[in-house]
Amino acid sequence: MKKTLILVLVLVSIFSLSAASFAAESIRMGKADWAAHGTRCFAVAVVALQGDVIVGAYLDEYQMLPRAETTGVPNSDKAFGEAFANPEQALASKKVNSEYYSNNMANAGSTVTIANNFKALEDFVVGMTVAELEAFLSNNDKEAVVDMVTGATLVDNYGYLTAFWAAAKDAQSK
Repeated sequence: MKKTLILVLVLVSIFSLSAASFAAESIRMGKADWAAHGTRCFAVAVVALQGDVIVGAYLDEYQMLPRAETTGVPNSDKAFGEAFANPEQALASKKVNSEYYSNNMANAGSTVTIANNFKALEDFVVGMTVAELEAFLSNNDKEAVVDMVTGATLVDNYGYLTAFWAAAKDAQSK
């Protein structure tokens, strides 16, 4: 009986130590506000980093859009919105206003909505290490990256991927 009890205690200790070594690394969040697409808007890229692997990603871009046709950011219809030089414009999310923004893109020949483009970019970086993303950006020029992300046809794919890289570096610094 005594030997059995000792064996059980030893096994429990071994399994406890093994489970602790297999425990997942903590997830760190990183964010980057980035000029990914010209000078009239800004992107916000967020990544969840586990170890050196991007396990989650989110991208949106904000631009001044017609107040009457789009949904502005919170408080754009209140005192915050009064600070904008043009009262006909509101700071707005391209994802929230995907239909409106994508109609403008369609006029230029695009067949993929802005929300679906952003989703393709998010999916592209999930599973990559920070080093892999950095190498991808270092080894490819801006023009080539336009056609390298399946489902994303934006001319500034490179800028958006660089925003994810900056967000990942932010997460690593925490």
